[in-house]
Amino acid sequence: MTRATIHRLLIIGLLLLSGGLVSLVPRAAEAAPEGTMTWGLHVTLASRWLDPAETEALITPFMVLYAIHDAVVKPMPAGPNTPSLAESWSVSKDGLVYEFVLRKTAKFHNGEPVTAEDVKFSFERYKGAAAKLLKDKVASIQIVDPRRVRFHLKEPWPDFMTFYGTSASGAAWVVPKKYVQQVGDDGFKKAPVGAGPYRVVSFTPGVELVMEAVDGYWRKTPSVKRLVFRSMPEEATRGAALKRGEVDIVYLLSGPIAEEVKRTPSLKLVPSQPPGVFWLDFPDQWDPKSPWHDRRVRLAASLAIDRQAVNQAETLGFSRPTGSIIPRIFEYALPFDPPPHDPKRARQLLAEAGYPNGFDAGDFYPFPPYISMGEALAGYLQAVGIRAKIKTMERAAFLTAWREKKLRGVVVGITGAAGNAATRLEAYVTRGGIYSYGVIPEVEDLFQRQAREPNRARREALLHQIQKILHERVMHAPIYELAFLWGVGPRVEESGADLIKPYPYSAPYEDLRLKKP
Repeated sequence: MTRATIHRLLIIGLLLLSGGLVSLVPRAAEAAPEGTMTWGLHVTLASRWLDPAETEALITPFMVLYAIHDAVVKPMPAGPNTPSLAESWSVSKDGLVYEFVLRKTAKFHNGEPVTAEDVKFSFERYKGAAAKLLKDKVASIQIVDPRRVRFHLKEPWPDFMTFYGTSASGAAWVVPKKYVQQVGDDGFKKAPVGAGPYRVVSFTPGVELVMEAVDGYWRKTPSVKRLVFRSMPEEATRGAALKRGEVDIVYLLSGPIAEEVKRTPSLKLVPSQPPGVFWLDFPDQWDPKSPWHDRRVRLAASLAIDRQAVNQAETLGFSRPTGSIIPRIFEYALPFDPPPHDPKRARQLLAEAGYPNGFDAGDFYPFPPYISMGEALAGYLQAVGIRAKIKTMERAAFLTAWREKKLRGVVVGITGAAGNAATRLEAYVTRGGIYSYGVIPEVEDLFQRQAREPNRARREALLHQIQKILHERVMHAPIYELAFLWGVGPRVEESGADLIKPYPYSAPYEDLRLKKP
């Protein structure tokens, strides 16, 4: 062996040894989470929002779900049906079978793996928005193996993934079967175990929720160690806490307080754009003895409102007046221009309906905590002779009463849940709708037909026909598509605003960042 050959072999040996040593050095671990990010919430925290099974047809519960829990698929920055606990999903050619393959790395906070059995259990346990519709459409759920689950539909349903895999419902969010069966539903709300990026440290219903980052969350280790949600229903309290640095993010600012935040150099005003529409709901319209049963009275109420003035006062003009309860950005939406502000015509319609001196409309329920907006709307009705008494409630109690059909008079409605025109209509105008007080038979028939229609153009025509009927009959008085104003403090590097489109709150929580000290 020549000296040159020996030299080459020595070099190769050293390189191999060096490579071996390098391979023995562990990869740099993800940076440990640091710091605390605190929110001043516009609502009082409800225990049921910690349990996906009771998710309402509103976006509010998802503010909590995105932290503690995870879903088979869910809206994420990549799109509305992003695989999450599932690494992939597929649908059969005949549209009858949806298969989800779960991630090997997906685990609950107690260390147990997320399995197909948990997915099946969570769906069957679900009783929130669109629960009846989903369960009527699903024939069976097949567990192929621990990581593979199949949903068999009774017939092709184009909207299965829209109802199952977006915030139109909470049916895809998964809880641990063994743990829930061990502690029961009430016990689960007190000490929830999820599969999300944060675990619950402490929870005081209506007051505060404290969560801590989960090491090893499948998507990424969160950057922020601790999240704190504090209920601050008073807007002035939220604004003051943000200015003092007691909280980092506040939701729902309006009027002068929003202006003040906008003017403060160290703070940022963020006009988030959820798919949320405000409207007046008339639950008594189904009672033939009520003034609201008359279309002219409902139209008078709609014409009485100066939408642009309310928009300017409440959201600094960032919102968009509308004539529909369906957001323009939704698939199958049929946009309508907002009615004009015409109090003279409103009084004339009331007189034609037999109420020349107006009438007592009973209670007026603002959507909590939009009390100032509710007062403004009630004032416009009062100006044309529709006299109503403002009645305020805490949000969870309001939603329960609305859902149980206990509210009468006038109700200010809003939802920012994702989906399309069909998901929005299902909750408010169909027989199984969670907030529906009555049904127009023609609308119910059209809704059932569109749900079975595979042809997109024909389906769109059916959904447009429903929206025309609702508009012509003035079933609601739409106000505007909401611009949801946040205040963000100086410590925040990434607040999560608009990372998921369209979604009104911070998310994904594992992507949030605080500025380095």
